[in-house]
Amino acid sequence: MVAGPRRRARSSFAAAGNVGGDRRGGRRAGGVLVGGRSVRPLPSRGQARVLAHGTPAGGRVIVFVRHGQTDANRDGLLLGRADPSLNERGREQSAALATMLAGELKAGTRVLTSPLRRAVETADAIAAACAGTVECDARLIELDYGDWDQHRLLELPQDVVVRWRRDPDFAPPNGESLREVRGRMADFVAALLAPGSDDTVVAVSHVSPIKAAILVALDLDDTYSWRMRLDVASISRVAPGPAGPVLLSFNERV
Repeated sequence: MVAGPRRRARSSFAAAGNVGGDRRGGRRAGGVLVGGRSVRPLPSRGQARVLAHGTPAGGRVIVFVRHGQTDANRDGLLLGRADPSLNERGREQSAALATMLAGELKAGTRVLTSPLRRAVETADAIAAACAGTVECDARLIELDYGDWDQHRLLELPQDVVVRWRRDPDFAPPNGESLREVRGRMADFVAALLAPGSDDTVVAVSHVSPIKAAILVALDLDDTYSWRMRLDVASISRVAPGPAGPVLLSFNERV
């Protein structure tokens, strides 16, 4: 068969990072931008049985879940240690996440969660669907935005925002740096992917810790966090592989 003409790849890479806020409430399939094109994640069902690059089937999978929507997410605000509940849309999203995961989680699955209310409420819905157990883990808490909490990114001095994006050691006033978040998530990923663990675990967290966990798993620099869009009520999956952790899916949307 003769191949048709190849389409030219787009030269620009559309950065789609997000920190804290998320105004999108509609349904759409998640994906990663590669070469300017949206690449859909692997199907959720059966992923543990069909893993990339020879990853053994039946091993542990960490199912990272970003919590459902709050009013602050809807309004595009940075949301760190402030502790609002889910809004109505967020509760609907949590129920949909629970339904999506119920068919693949074993009864009694551990559901680890950030101690913040929006994550706990999401975790409770998922645990109820699989007769799971909810455990708070402080490592999963959101980045501390300090004095920037519940402000819009555009309200901040833009030279400071540029520095924040370039320097993983920079922290908002009275807040926490991306490097610090990476440190606690490196410990979390190493502990959960330790040899001998083969049960799937759900980890309900926030945008910055989940991105940090994925960057740790793939051995990527912290600055890549700004080129990853992770929506509220999304699922991302990491599993052990022969050459290191494998990213099975990213930003699956309910």
